[in-house]
Amino acid sequence: MNEPLTDSNYLILLALLEPKHGYAIMKDISDITEGNVSIGPASMYTILKKLLKNEWITLEQDDDRKKIYLITDSGIKKLEEEVERRKLFYLAGDRLLSEARGGQN
Repeated sequence: MNEPLTDSNYLILLALLEPKHGYAIMKDISDITEGNVSIGPASMYTILKKLLKNEWITLEQDDDRKKIYLITDSGIKKLEEEVERRKLFYLAGDRLLSEARGGQN
């Protein structure tokens, strides 16, 4: 599966570079985006199921019986591919906007 990640999938994978439970994932996404993006519990758990199915994350339980999620090696690889794809889009947009402005910033 070589589809691009949605923004929500991307942010959840970024948040899971360290093991976290659901509430901590939502808080991290808010922190990562400086409060500009929030993902509700229903959306997040739907996405977590998809990420588990794709084997991009794993699920563990801690002593308090909370579900703890963590990115897998294949999830890191997918995240690295996505970062490169997003860089390409950013650089293309930056260049084209600069050209449209006549090289002015």
